Amino acid sequence: MNWKDVTVLVTGINGFVGFRIAESLVDKGAEVVAFIRDDIPGSPLEYSKIREKLKGIVNGDLNNYEVLQRAFNEYEITICFHIAAQAIVAVANRSPLSTFESNIKGTWNILEASRNSKLMDKIVIASSDKAYGEHKKLPYTEDYCLNPLHPYDASKACADILARTYCNTYDMDISVARCANIYGGGDINFSRIIPDTIQSVLEGKNPVIRSDGTPVRDYLYIKDAVGAYLKLGETNKKIKGKALNFGSNNPISVIELVNKILKISGADLKPIIKGKGKTKGEIDRQYLSSNYARELLGWVPRYNIDEGLKETFKWYKSYFASL
Repeated sequence: MNWKDVTVLVTGINGFVGFRIAESLVDKGAEVVAFIRDDIPGSPLEYSKIREKLKGIVNGDLNNYEVLQRAFNEYEITICFHIAAQAIVAVANRSPLSTFESNIKGTWNILEASRNSKLMDKIVIASSDKAYGEHKKLPYTEDYCLNPLHPYDASKACADILARTYCNTYDMDISVARCANIYGGGDINFSRIIPDTIQSVLEGKNPVIRSDGTPVRDYLYIKDAVGAYLKLGETNKKIKGKALNFGSNNPISVIELVNKILKISGADLKPIIKGKGKTKGEIDRQYLSSNYARELLGWVPRYNIDEGLKETFKWYKSYFASL
């Protein structure tokens, strides 16, 4: 798709994934409007040069429908990538109400404002592999029921269902991304396993694993994730109303992941395992099949975990050296 001069609104541009999507769209010539709640010191948007290339920045809360409606109408938005969310599982467990307000109410406001916009052509909603909840048979495929048992998982499942409800009821062109754990340079949320481990290693500290090291996850490199989102942003009848999985098809345990980072670093360090048994409020084993995305979109991940981690480690090394 030729993105030149296409007017796109991206929510969550202060965050890791939203920023990288916006960055790619700007590079492709799109007219990008950012919707942000707060100016966050140290966020990717603050230190990037793309801020001056944006068509506009709308400051507002996703729970404020009127602000969203004004943004869609005044900037004549035709495509929306709704990425903004409260995305930390531990925070959701501690504060479910604020998570539900952000992830569920924020999504229905986006959908309703889009429905009432005469110019909107396409909406892409960020769901998550967490929306599936826990299943005994893996990997998850798109025909699995959504079975969330914890607050964050439930919030993403609700957003997922709302998106497809609006598509079916109002004939809106909406697609949903269910991505694996996205990682890469630029993620400065150090509560996540990969940034946290790399930071510890670069500081010469043994990385701490808060679980027992056995949970299994699928990790998707940010460049592959951005490619997946842009594919979903294209007008394509095959994916209208569809929710698609995007993962590396290479599940790995937490301890294996940390050891890979240690190997890349060359540091003489060892992980400290603090957890025992299954982590409360989190799914123990989860990973996706991306075969349907390959079938419908021709999408396949270009980076394996080793390649992605090498690029990621290099980014953080440069980042910390610049502080």
